Amino acid sequence: MKVVHLNYSDSIGGAARAALRIHHAVRGVGIDSSLRVNRATQGNPTVTGPATAPGRLLARSRRILASPWRSVLKGGSPGLHSPACIPSRWARRLNASTTDVVHLHWINCEMMSVADIGRLTKPTVWTLHDMWAFCGAEHYTEGHRYREGYSAANRPIHESGFDLDRWTWRRKQRHWRRPFQIVTPSRWLAGCVEQSQLMRDWPVTVIPNPIDTTVWCPVDKLLARQTLNLPPDALVVLFGAVGGDEDPRKGFDLLRDALQQLRGRLEGLELVVFGQLAPAQELSLGFPVRHTGYLHDDEKLRLLYSAADAVAVPSRLEAFGQTASEAHACGTPVVAFNTGGLADIVAHRHTGYLSEPFDVQDLAAGIEWVLRATQRDPGLGSAARERACRLWDSRIVARQYADLYAAMPTADR
Repeated sequence: MKVVHLNYSDSIGGAARAALRIHHAVRGVGIDSSLRVNRATQGNPTVTGPATAPGRLLARSRRILASPWRSVLKGGSPGLHSPACIPSRWARRLNASTTDVVHLHWINCEMMSVADIGRLTKPTVWTLHDMWAFCGAEHYTEGHRYREGYSAANRPIHESGFDLDRWTWRRKQRHWRRPFQIVTPSRWLAGCVEQSQLMRDWPVTVIPNPIDTTVWCPVDKLLARQTLNLPPDALVVLFGAVGGDEDPRKGFDLLRDALQQLRGRLEGLELVVFGQLAPAQELSLGFPVRHTGYLHDDEKLRLLYSAADAVAVPSRLEAFGQTASEAHACGTPVVAFNTGGLADIVAHRHTGYLSEPFDVQDLAAGIEWVLRATQRDPGLGSAARERACRLWDSRIVARQYADLYAAMPTADR
């Protein structure tokens, strides 16, 4: 069977990491899989990007061409909005190819337009990495328009200007007449699909994002700390996100408030932050805070997970929670809110702690509980590792995708 995956990048962001891992995982079970991207950085022969300098420039400039559309929305929900209005040649190429299954991932930044997606005639699987597919132009929302349908009557009162979300949603409604097979990495995201006005009748299957547990595995804690120049006896809490505290969805403000409540309650507490450089104004939490900067090396990230006593993932919204699954694979418990995809990853008081959503006091209690528990007994970390190997190992996830591909129709739709 021949499968072509599409994702904007092979390395930038969590969706790119997930798409690349899915691609490698299904290749590992004998599927002829290739990944097509607009930005290729890995140098992998099974990953193909634009072959010429003008082609690469055009691919990267597509998002700029759509920027005037994004600027007409005033006071909308924060975060990325993708109108997906610039035509591409992807549908024509894929329809004319010999591939058996087209597997879409994060095809935004104007990689494909709404109309392009609707023109696909090959059997198509679409793994969602956020909420964009069934929303308007926004990638995440706490509103209810995606459930009701985007109308003038239910537009948020704080928005003004052109209703970009409604315009984008209505184009999806017009162009997407035939359902694709939807895959979500979490039960929460599957529930959102089933509740959505746009995709409630589309088939949806939950398959978690894979992780190579032979690569993402524990390193001796003292060795990891020695390598990273971290104190051997500290209670290390790790937080990471691309951009660090710049994305409110990642919840660093909630973690900061929770850690301030732990001031003086835990001796030797330290916070390590990866994904951003140290801020100009140093954080004052009453204990040391270290910043590792941006990490492009999985080996260093594996050392960080292994060196930590707990990984804090205080996100307000996550489709899956790849940081949490990587931490578990490295044998480190996770503290998170009981919301979104994180509810599928952390087993409460067994592999970490799930706090009441956005309750700072309970988040602080969870961090303290995990840190004290790991000092008494390494069982939390062992259970986290076992859970990762049992649920998210690449071979297990690849077989789920192989079964899904095998059930797809063989003729053009």
